[in-house]
This record gives sequence, structure tokens and C-alpha cells, in this order.
Amino acid sequence: MRGVTEQDLPELVRVDREAFPDDPYPLFVLRQLFDLHGENLLVLDDGKRLHGYALYVTTRDGYRSWVVSLGVTQDQRGRGLGRRLMLEVLRRQRAEGVREVRLTVEPANWAAITLYRSLGFSSDDGVRKDYFGAGEDRLVMTLGL
Repeated sequence: MRGVTEQDLPELVRVDREAFPDDPYPLFVLRQLFDLHGENLLVLDDGKRLHGYALYVTTRDGYRSWVVSLGVTQDQRGRGLGRRLMLEVLRRQRAEGVREVRLTVEPANWAAITLYRSLGFSSDDGVRKDYFGAGEDRLVMTLGL
């Protein structure tokens, strides 16, 4: 695991497409996220290729952070890589003094929900209808640090 570099962007696009085939970020969005928040973008690199990434963004006051994206390629799922990424994200956020972490997840993504719950995240509000637009429901999960 390491921080992302500009040279990783084409490979990051591939990882994102494999992790989220129904709704991947276009290159220009990943580019902008790199330019704005590259220090908070971690990648899983085995020395040959990338297998996952995590991006988090902290609010200006430093109190709250959002995990914007956590993705692992389909061929590497079930190996604890998402957990490793999340543990490192949470370690960094604690070190930065963040007090609350939030994220959104598709209500049908039981693997992700199970991971987040195992890390202590909870969702008190239930499913938020149309959170990202019509038909794009999400569960908002929160963890106090």
C-alpha cells in the first residue's frame, strides 16, 4: 500500500472500472480527485499492477472525514484488501485528529456493509432514498473516532 502518483492514473482508471463496472469514474474525475486530494488517495500495488484504492476527504475544520471511494478489483476480493485499505484510512484519520468518519454504500452491497460494520460503522437513518439522484439510494454510515 502506498500513496498514488500521477503515473498511476491510467492504472487507477482500470481498477475503478473493474471495481465499479456499472458506474466507474471517468478519467477526468479521477484526475481532478488526484489534483485536489492526492495525499488522501491510497493504492494497493503488488509491484506489477494496482488492485485497489481508497480516497478520503476531510472537512475544512478537520472534524469530519468522508470515505469517498473504496474499491478492490473483482479478482482480488475476499482477501482482506478492502479491510487493509480501510484500516490505513482510519489510522491516518485518527492521526490527523478527525473525530467522525462517514461514507455511503449501496444498500444491496452486503459485502461492503459487513466490512464497515465490522470496523464499527453504523447507520442510524436507514436507507436514504435518491441520495445520488433518482434510483440511487444509499446507506450513510458513521464511525466516531
